[in-house]
Amino acid sequence: MKYRIMGKTGYNVSEIGYGAWGIGGDWWKGGSDDEALKGLHKAIDLGVNFIDTALGYGNGHSEQLIGKVLNERSEKIYVATKIPRKDVMRPVEPGTPISGAYPKDWIIECTEKSLKNLGLEKIDIQMFHFWTNEWVNDDGWKEAAALLKEQGKIGAFGASINFPYNNLDNGIPAIESGHFDVCEVVYNIYQQEPEEDIFKVALKNNVGIIARCPLDEGSLSGKVGLDSVFPEGSFQEYYFRDERKQEVYDKAKELQWLIDEGYASSLPEAALRFPLNQEAVSTIIVGMRNEKHVGSNCGASDKGQLPQEVIERLKAHKWPHDYWA
Repeated sequence: MKYRIMGKTGYNVSEIGYGAWGIGGDWWKGGSDDEALKGLHKAIDLGVNFIDTALGYGNGHSEQLIGKVLNERSEKIYVATKIPRKDVMRPVEPGTPISGAYPKDWIIECTEKSLKNLGLEKIDIQMFHFWTNEWVNDDGWKEAAALLKEQGKIGAFGASINFPYNNLDNGIPAIESGHFDVCEVVYNIYQQEPEEDIFKVALKNNVGIIARCPLDEGSLSGKVGLDSVFPEGSFQEYYFRDERKQEVYDKAKELQWLIDEGYASSLPEAALRFPLNQEAVSTIIVGMRNEKHVGSNCGASDKGQLPQEVIERLKAHKWPHDYWA
């Protein structure tokens, strides 16, 4: 496992991080807490020292599982979590007042809940789960973040930026204001938009970037086929509904050259190595709900960056899409 400095935080984090949405047990089906705990331990054994979670993942269940593992480990593990909106759990629509979504006391209350769930005295990174530039000048959230830092309850503050392909400058004003230490963005072979804007601004302002959805929620796993059947009520059933399985299957076939020409042993490996070529990216978080997933995903860091000519060829595979709609 290789490591990178996460911007102004100074955290030396693993290139592959553990994405803990899937172990929350709400939308993701088919896993177990026992598998999740074993997978977390193996990830740490293989050098992973960064875990991304959220209070909203299983109403704190993801954080609680992580807390159990942290209690049994002596290594320094960096933890990032997120604050859910108080009003509704979804991306921000234009005109949404921050007073209803993230009042100051809510930010503090949620941080206290996460600290308890995780069994920690300090959270390394606290983030808004949803963000809009319309909130950048509000004083309440800045005061809450400053207070939590002063009290030693958080080390850094930022936001998870939703759907950058629909709002390419989302998060940039907050980065430039100096109030965000870290931003989490969607970045993968299909969704390369952050290269055009937020990566450049983050580098200029020494803000760490957490790249999420490197496998595009499974579209780049190579496992979604025409006959794929997902558990009833699962996230996958919703995300890959109707004609989408065919579309995802066809798009993945177009990337077969990565394997045929020897650039990667599998599509997931190529997809996980793709973000490594970006200097702005500090860590890549990927879901790993069992030990098998952990072993294959963690190896991507040691394989290193893809050749630059491959990165250039992959520009032709950009596919801006919104399967959450």
